[in-house]
Amino acid sequence: MEEKNTNKSQAAKKKKPTAKRKTGTDAKLKKQLEETNLKLSDLHDKYLRLSAEYDNYRKRTLKEKMDLTKTGGEQVLMNVLPVLDNLDRAVAAVQEAKDMDAVKIGIDLIFNKFQEFIKMNGVKEIDAHQAKFDTDLHEAITKIPAPSKDLKGKVVDVIEKGYYLHDKVIRFAKVVIGE
Repeated sequence: MEEKNTNKSQAAKKKKPTAKRKTGTDAKLKKQLEETNLKLSDLHDKYLRLSAEYDNYRKRTLKEKMDLTKTGGEQVLMNVLPVLDNLDRAVAAVQEAKDMDAVKIGIDLIFNKFQEFIKMNGVKEIDAHQAKFDTDLHEAITKIPAPSKDLKGKVVDVIEKGYYLHDKVIRFAKVVIGE
């Protein structure tokens, strides 16, 4: 029995230092938990700020995009105004004109000025007359018997001109095809 008591007392001695170690470990764990909670709180705060900043960025760029859409054509319209002024003068001149040759020359000048303006802004006419029919460039309105064999499958007449804007078709040419 004495051996059992001795074993129990030795076991008790061993347990007491372990209990002290546990309280030391518990303190370390509590300290680590507090540090981890502080880091988590800091990261959560950074996340919220970043999320709010991104949301503000998204709203700002959306607003800028809407503003650009509204005023994007402003420069183009400013450049069209002189042509409009010339057309106003031409209309007034036609009503008072006695010399139709001068009116024709004036209208030709306005037309040429407008064509230059269109070219400056990247608009180019699609050359369709007697070209091979291409669905990427042309819209067939009707087919007619070809006046000659070489015009079969080709554009015989252009009803409405087509246009590119920087290599992108913005309006298909409306054409009549020979069959």
